[in-house]
Amino acid sequence: MTTPLRLAILNDYEVVVRGLAEMLEPFGDRVQVVELKVQQRDMNDVDIALYDTFSASQVDSGDIDEIIAQPNVGAVAVYTWNMQRVLIDRAKEKGVSGYLSKSLTAAELVDALERIQDGEMIVEPSVDIGNAEIQDRGGDWPGRRHGLSSRQAEIIALVTQGLSNDEIAKRSYLSVNTVKSYLRLAYQVMGVSSRSQAILWGLEHGMAPDPPQTQGS
Repeated sequence: MTTPLRLAILNDYEVVVRGLAEMLEPFGDRVQVVELKVQQRDMNDVDIALYDTFSASQVDSGDIDEIIAQPNVGAVAVYTWNMQRVLIDRAKEKGVSGYLSKSLTAAELVDALERIQDGEMIVEPSVDIGNAEIQDRGGDWPGRRHGLSSRQAEIIALVTQGLSNDEIAKRSYLSVNTVKSYLRLAYQVMGVSSRSQAILWGLEHGMAPDPPQTQGS
């Protein structure tokens, strides 16, 4: 019997990492989630570290470099809806072994992870879909049960963290007008009409990152 690959899931929101772990549960004979990390980047031995970009810096930042440099990590894969060619190319330059869209089904994601473990560099899908809206196939995110889409939730999470529209656009690889469009739609769902109300709503509904884990937690 083949030993399941050992997977760490990385994001600053516990609801995100646990939602992805639950998505992979039916494939426990192939993927074993052994690390659920919220802001803590020191890991035990894992075959793959899966970096979920919800509300996080993209692969062109220095954040992922720390993960790639970890001696206990066999490979690093990015799990994202930002499938722009410039980010894919940057990921390859940095030595990321997988660049995977959140549009993948759980089965497709597991297949891609296994191919990464076998030494392939995987980009799925392989085409640049730019800023096109994609459908999340599973997982969870803050605000989902209140009706926010994953993209709307990410924008509100960044607003809750105090980022300006320009800063959100830069981090998310969206135009400022697109950010404003997401905000308008999110405000309607949330029942708010101003940024200050949105921040308060976000703080009350888990849109701020979880506090860092202490060593050994």
